Amino acid sequence: MPTTFPVEVRATNGEVTLTGGPDDPAVRERVLEGLRSALPGGATWEQGYRQLHLMMGRGAEPVATPEDLAAIPVPAQRRLTGDLVLGARSTPHDVLPLGEGASLRVRTSETSHDGDTWEPLALPEDGMEHLLRHPLARERGPLLGTLTAEHWREGRIDLDAEPPEALLEPLEDLVREWNGEGEEWRERHLELLDGGTDADAVPQAIRTRLELRGLPLLPSSANEPHAVIGEGEDALAVYLSPLAYTLDGEDWLPYGGAEGEALDSSSGFGDLLTQMLDVQTVPVTVWADGRVEWPEGDVPQEQADRVRGDLRSATGAGDPAAWAEWTRTLLAETFADEAPDLTERGNLPAVQGVRLDLPTDSLTDPDDPAQYFIESEVTFDGQTWRDLYAEELPEELREEGEGSAAN
Repeated sequence: MPTTFPVEVRATNGEVTLTGGPDDPAVRERVLEGLRSALPGGATWEQGYRQLHLMMGRGAEPVATPEDLAAIPVPAQRRLTGDLVLGARSTPHDVLPLGEGASLRVRTSETSHDGDTWEPLALPEDGMEHLLRHPLARERGPLLGTLTAEHWREGRIDLDAEPPEALLEPLEDLVREWNGEGEEWRERHLELLDGGTDADAVPQAIRTRLELRGLPLLPSSANEPHAVIGEGEDALAVYLSPLAYTLDGEDWLPYGGAEGEALDSSSGFGDLLTQMLDVQTVPVTVWADGRVEWPEGDVPQEQADRVRGDLRSATGAGDPAAWAEWTRTLLAETFADEAPDLTERGNLPAVQGVRLDLPTDSLTDPDDPAQYFIESEVTFDGQTWRDLYAEELPEELREEGEGSAAN
């Protein structure tokens, strides 16, 4: 049965304290760790507070520029009261999830600049109406460039410029979701056509413009992107708009005259995006026996045990069966083009270790680390490392090569 405690939570400059709640030190620390993750700090808190400040109608003057927004003072202290629930099998949508069956049902939320005077923090029903009175709430983030995607009915997607590799798959997936497949493809076309003369025909391809921007400084319903790719400072806002369609694969017909609005600004945007995605990483080596190693000092001491545990869980290191399954999948997916039969082979050599790059921003993120790290090299003998992104298949994986013990 779930256990409920009345609690008060205070957050000040990244420090979180809990009054009330369970006595067990381990349980309290787990709850505090969940609260630290659930309560945003730094730039995230500043942006969120300023947005709520305006949604509560507290902005006397219109916010039209980034300077206007930055001029709104942000309180350093937050206070929440409510019910801490432990051991729940499910988490309702109206609570603050803290992980591992814990959640906080918030009853009051307040902020203070000095610790003496407290103001309630709550989202009113007409909050968006208040927000949209400010011109900045209608502005999108800075334009990084545009792409044109031609999505063919059989599934192929052609882009007019080559984005960084890390963006290619997410952008293609976004276009597929936007246009749909099968019956959704036809329904989407009819929706875009809005009763035009070709309502009975099914297009061979749809041309879509993708506008890539930084995130809006003051998010609202008026500047909400269709998708966000990435996280934190590297996040990109993507806006899509239909341009044209073709019934025969050659002649393109505009959707409502949109074809003439296409922007020719894709050139050069790849370098800008590559710079944005050039994040700082920590090189980590994960071994089959469960060892997880990195250069001394690269991971904060207070995060070291959690990061090691998370990486062991994500890779199966220390568990022979889980490690074998994870590394086999890694090899099969990485070398799918060079050796599509890897998934069918029963004699793949055992991987002794994997080198991967872990973004420094993720070191304090309690989410699944597999969302962030990128595998770079493997070793089959513990000494010789093979580049996972080399053009040639490692000799240990060639049919005629002699490998070590099979997974």
